[in-house]
Amino acid sequence: MINKRRGNILHGILLIALFSLSAFFIADFEWVKDLSLSPLIVGIILGTLYANSLRNYIPDTWVPGIKFCTKQILRTGIVLYGFRLTLQQVYAVGLPAFLIDCIVICGTIGIGITLGKLLKMDSDTALMTSTGSAICGAAAILGAEPVVKCEAHKTAVAVSTVVIFGTISMFLYPLLYRSGILNLSPEQMAIYTGSTLHEVAHVVGAGNAMDASGALRIADQATITKMIRVMMLAPVLVIMSFVLMKTRKKNQNGSQTKGKITIPWFAFGFLGVIVLNSFAGDYVPKEIYGNLISGINGIDTFLLTMAMTALGTDTSIKKFKQAGAKPFCLAALLYIWLLLGGYILVKTIV
Repeated sequence: MINKRRGNILHGILLIALFSLSAFFIADFEWVKDLSLSPLIVGIILGTLYANSLRNYIPDTWVPGIKFCTKQILRTGIVLYGFRLTLQQVYAVGLPAFLIDCIVICGTIGIGITLGKLLKMDSDTALMTSTGSAICGAAAILGAEPVVKCEAHKTAVAVSTVVIFGTISMFLYPLLYRSGILNLSPEQMAIYTGSTLHEVAHVVGAGNAMDASGALRIADQATITKMIRVMMLAPVLVIMSFVLMKTRKKNQNGSQTKGKITIPWFAFGFLGVIVLNSFAGDYVPKEIYGNLISGINGIDTFLLTMAMTALGTDTSIKKFKQAGAKPFCLAALLYIWLLLGGYILVKTIV
């Protein structure tokens, strides 16, 4: 019986792995690269297509394997994501970028929660959408999912809003910069881009479009500023866990229930990996360590793609209709805040 259950779990995992391999293949197409759609995003699209077509033809016994991808594999992917960051990167950019990132993250989440209440939105969807806009897009939403413990389709809705507005930004920012509408120096534009764009891929794409030769170092500085935001994912998740514990103490009848803190241990693993990555290179030959990190990042991207794909498999058109236009309205309002608020912060602080 146990072996049969393990076999069913394995079937579900293999199904998601197959979709993820397809996502990597599709993400390698030139027109997909031009849109800066990472394998993670392609994966959730494939998962959503599966949910609305073949889902009824797959045995329900495979579902535990799919759920495994949205839990254990997801958390492993978030921990390994720390190998993309170092403490030295934070120091290189300096205090202004760090300060702006802090204000953007706190402001975006706070504004998002407030607007969600005004729009009478589902609180989980509002929080997930705000977190994705505030920190690092889909990766932040994936990180918040185990803490918020929302339904998979709400996670997918939040990811879709990030993809839409992040993609718009990737083309809009270079246009605004080259036209002179954004009256910013190269350094200011780099910090503005890194502190307000959604996905890391969008930051890299926009930075290269503004400075193709790399002479102004816009792409480099923008990416490091973005990575500082990514680094803040761990403390945000811990704070979020404590806040949710307090707000969820009351049940629907208004009586007190025992609050349970969901400690996101994987967030501490994420921070630990960042510290390890910051100093391990000093004790390992540079070429060997570089190849090792490259391999780990490749594995990590695949794990995160599996998690995204698995979340997509629980996202039907019916559930999107149930979510309505409010999440996209919220994401649009947050986008306006990032554009205008981020600009004012950069002009004031940098």
